[in-house]
Order: sequence, then structure tokens, then C-alpha cells
Amino acid sequence: MRKDLLTIEALPVETILQLLDRSDYYLEFLKASGPLTTPCPLPSTSSGQALEKEGEFKILKGYTVANLFFEASTRTRTSFELAERRLGADVISLTPAVSSLAKGESVLDTILVLEAMKVDAFVVRHNVSGVPKFLSERLPDFVHVINAGDGVHEHPTQALLDAAELRAALGNLSGKRIAIVGDILHSRVARSNAWLLKKLGAHVTFVAPDTLMPRNAGEVFGIETTNNLDDVLHSSDAIMMLRIQLERQARGFFPSVEEYREQYGMTPERMKNSTALILHPGPINHGIELESEAVYGERSLVLRQVKRGVAVRMAVMEWVFN
Repeated sequence: MRKDLLTIEALPVETILQLLDRSDYYLEFLKASGPLTTPCPLPSTSSGQALEKEGEFKILKGYTVANLFFEASTRTRTSFELAERRLGADVISLTPAVSSLAKGESVLDTILVLEAMKVDAFVVRHNVSGVPKFLSERLPDFVHVINAGDGVHEHPTQALLDAAELRAALGNLSGKRIAIVGDILHSRVARSNAWLLKKLGAHVTFVAPDTLMPRNAGEVFGIETTNNLDDVLHSSDAIMMLRIQLERQARGFFPSVEEYREQYGMTPERMKNSTALILHPGPINHGIELESEAVYGERSLVLRQVKRGVAVRMAVMEWVFN
């Protein structure tokens, strides 16, 4: 049966742990790697055994993966491309503006045309929730689909890399307190993280103004919700800040950027009053969600999240094809 990665909600805990462990494995390899054409020393696993030679990582040699990003992306798209190439795949990255989509071709037609050219897997990001699942149901059983973010539904690989970095920093996440702060209403990252962190036993709290909190979020996800960041500031082991989507601000979700920063931003004063680790999926509105010193400070996992992205997506590609 074909393996796809469409949602964290439906992913078993055993599979999540397998992917996190494998991402640790690949991360050690990537840390030791120089340029892809340059031989590099091989890292060791925790058991002291050397990792496979670089050539043995080419498990996708002979396969073709197409990255279809219908929304702008830097981190996710680039890390998927790097992960696929490091595993030996042939990679196609389609830009809708310079494809037949610009001439009116449907997304499904585009997918089926590429599949007819023997594409083996599709990594799909789309601004409409459910598009990856819709495509997976219309492709042959031997063609894989990976959700790289769909509308306000889910972003599975982002949640996996966030959990991997939290686990590396905090150890076992069972009982750890994680606050997710900001535009929860429009955030697929918040949803995937809530499902995943709950599965790993963490205590998750959504923090947002009423206008940016999904209706019945506490009941749907089985978590706590609050409008007051300061209420959870001291008790949180980690705080995940979300991007405020400034393009939506004119719709009246909050009175002003300045007021939002005062109530929900990780200001220098809040940084001093907290020992929590800081995460952000990017891109960051500096001076609104986070000050620059918080982004690059010693408690920040932001750049470590970026580094982890390739390793997690290597683990996902391996799992999907295996």
C-alpha cells in the first residue's frame, strides 16, 4: 500500500518517533558533511557505529520527485529540494507562474501530466486546505504525495522538525509545557504542532486574541487556550511564536500592530521574565512577534529549526518510499 504524509493528526505515535529518531541520524550526517562533491568524515551513531557511506544514502536514485509549490516558500521548498537530492532523487521544482497553470490548466491536470512522465512522488503546498489529499486520491497507488502545507489545515513536516528540536533541547516531551502564540486561526503550523506535541505527551496552550483563536479550539485539540501571554510565560518550557499575517491586519483581527506587540510579542521585558526556549517557523516580523535579540539569542531554536528541516525531510522521503 502506498505511503503518503498528509496529516499529523492521523499519524501513529510509533511512526512519529521513528521519523524523529531517523532525523537525528540524518542530522549527524549533515553536520559532518562538506560540499556534496567533497569526501567528508563519517559521524558516529550513539552506539559508536559509523553511519553509512554517503553513496549508501542514495536510496532515491532512479526516482523522480516533483515539488509543486503554489504558495511562496523559502525554508520548506529549499529543504525539500536539498533532502531529495541528498537521497539521490531526480528533482523537478515547478513554478506555477511559468507553467501551463498560468494558461488555465487545472492543478489535477498538471499532476496527471507529470505523473504520465513517470514522476514517483509529489511534494505539494497549496493555499486551499485538502488539496494534497484530493490529489492523492486521484493518483495511482504507487505515486506518493507529501503535504508541504495546505491552507489553514496542516504542515506536517514543520511540526516534525519543531518536535525534533524541542526533544533535542528538552529531552522527553511528556509533561513539558509548550505555548503556541499568535495567529492560531490561520496557522497550519499551530494545528500540526498541537496534534503532534499532544501525541508525545506535552501540555499545549494556544495563546491568541479572541479574533485569532479558532472556535472551540480547546475542545477540538484537547488543549488549554488563553488570551493572556503573561499567564503562561513563567510556566512554559518553550514558546512558539507565529507570524502575524500583516496582509490580514486590515480586516480588523487586532486594532494595531503596536497593540499586538504589546500584548503578544516576545518583548525584551518578557524575555527577561522567562526561561523558555523560543521557536518560530518563519518568516519573522522582527520587532512584532520577536525582537532580533530573541531570534538570535542563546535560548532561541530558530536557526536550529532551519538546520533540522533537511534532516527531517530526508527521514520523511525515506519513510514514504520504504
